[in-house]
Amino acid sequence: MENTIFSLLPPLVAIAMVILTRRVLLSLGVGIVTAALLLAEFSITETLSIIWDAVKGIFVSDGALNTWNVYIILFLLVLGVITAFISISGGSRAFGEWAMKRVKTRAGAQIVGAVLGIIIFIDDYFNALAVGQISRPITDRQRVSRAKLAYLIDSTSAPVCVVSPVSSWGAYIIALIGTILAAHNVTEYSAFSAFIQMIPMNLYVWATLAIVFIVALRGLEIGPMKIHEKRAVEEGLVMDPEKPAPGELKDDLPTSSKGSVGDLVWPIIALVIGTVGAMFWTGSQAVEGNATVLQIFENTDVSKSLILGGLVGLLVSLGLFFRQAFALKGVNPNVFGKGVWEGVKSMLPAVYILLFAWAIVDLIGRLETGKYLAGIVESSNMSTSWLPLLLFVIAGIMAFSTGTSWGSFGILLPIAGDIAAATDITLLLPAMSAVLAGAVFGDHCSPISDTTILSSTGAGCNHMDHVMTQLPYALISAGIAAAGYLIMGFTGSTVIALLTVAVLVAAFAFLGRGQKEAWQEKRAS
Repeated sequence: MENTIFSLLPPLVAIAMVILTRRVLLSLGVGIVTAALLLAEFSITETLSIIWDAVKGIFVSDGALNTWNVYIILFLLVLGVITAFISISGGSRAFGEWAMKRVKTRAGAQIVGAVLGIIIFIDDYFNALAVGQISRPITDRQRVSRAKLAYLIDSTSAPVCVVSPVSSWGAYIIALIGTILAAHNVTEYSAFSAFIQMIPMNLYVWATLAIVFIVALRGLEIGPMKIHEKRAVEEGLVMDPEKPAPGELKDDLPTSSKGSVGDLVWPIIALVIGTVGAMFWTGSQAVEGNATVLQIFENTDVSKSLILGGLVGLLVSLGLFFRQAFALKGVNPNVFGKGVWEGVKSMLPAVYILLFAWAIVDLIGRLETGKYLAGIVESSNMSTSWLPLLLFVIAGIMAFSTGTSWGSFGILLPIAGDIAAATDITLLLPAMSAVLAGAVFGDHCSPISDTTILSSTGAGCNHMDHVMTQLPYALISAGIAAAGYLIMGFTGSTVIALLTVAVLVAAFAFLGRGQKEAWQEKRAS
């Protein structure tokens, strides 16, 4: 069943069930069982053994602790506790009141979230969670739905990381490009300069970022997003109270009346400084001699850095809590235990989804779903002018099916290099850019993607609500990017392709100019 059309069945079953039932864990569970049955050739005992091995692999890999997964889980739990103590110390309330005086419109609140998503570009995991923590009090006060916030977070995290050389994504991609250039004896440019040249060719990124700001400024709500935004504006409910949301504190916690903006800002600053500092430390430890910034980010241990930065943020948030409890007498110190528990509990839904997603991604990898899709590209005999568009589509399908953009990079970038080298070497950079863009697009749409899950968590939004509300925007951006890649393939011009994207984005803004609903006008007035 490996590396055959049947390898597509588990992700398709899981994704179809998620969309139809909106029950994420059940759907992922069915996908896991389907993948295990195919791997075991329908032997029940072997199926159970494979499932156990996949679950065990989440925590133990090659006889040692799987620190990547464990640190990510611990970081989520630590972040939940930080959020709880920020709330108890009165930081969220004070920040919301402060922001209300300065951010006075729904559009302004959304622009703040989008700009923060662009500024915090070091890592997509960190971006999704940190931007959510900072933006949530502002968007909640302006009655912006959590679904809209999750869209803003998700559409500015990975797209910015994938074009930033000084990020965990950029370092990983540059390392891959280096091996591809060496394999094909390309010496006209270095891996770094190739990456820089590819930045304007990543058409999905520019279409997505442009549409994010158009949607925020003009209030263009498409598809299911209308329901969430209308409820937020008319009823003041930023999320559906009937649906669980990871990252959302369930019980009302006591809040200090003496809290200040600093009770929110200082833990976040400590989190940022601690994480970035840890990334430099872990990266420099892995490089011998004098290390460049690029080498540091190429070798940094992202998950270890996240937990170290999280612990720094936690210490600061606890220090501020004890200050409120003992020095300012703003809150009862006996609430400490409840704060820890509620913080941990708020992150458990995200942890459960991640565990199931990691298991199904592992099994999909064993079925070689990615290799099967990649083989379709290699065996295609169509004109090379279609290559950028074809790679964009295949990378999107692969990332959507497997839930991983990085895995799609690892498989498809070398294949793109092989095809370009064998046909038309001038298409090397456009072909690799199309892979990067398509993988981010597929990752955006996939309900089993960890970045999609963490964007839901950061925004405090129901996971499937985020998936379904973001999908129309992602498809529009992808359609615009696809047109650009078609033009790029046939003209060989990045400038013309970018102009095509710009014209289509402008057309989107023009067609939606009169779309603002009466309920939006009512709130704006």
